[in-house]
Amino acid sequence: MRMYRAGSGLTQEELASKVNVTRQTIGLIEAGKYNPSLNLCISICKTLGATLNEIFWMEEDQDV
Repeated sequence: MRMYRAGSGLTQEELASKVNVTRQTIGLIEAGKYNPSLNLCISICKTLGATLNEIFWMEEDQDV
């Protein structure tokens, strides 16, 4: 998600504001320490102009 956020020119704070969560929540999602709700995932995807698969799908060979 960090790559898509940075590619959109948004800081964690700006993305958080757009999807109505705290900057800490965005940081935890990016660090893999928080599993967002489906509604939050959809909101993030819409804001970043990407699909759920692009941002949140983990390949089997990736570490969690």
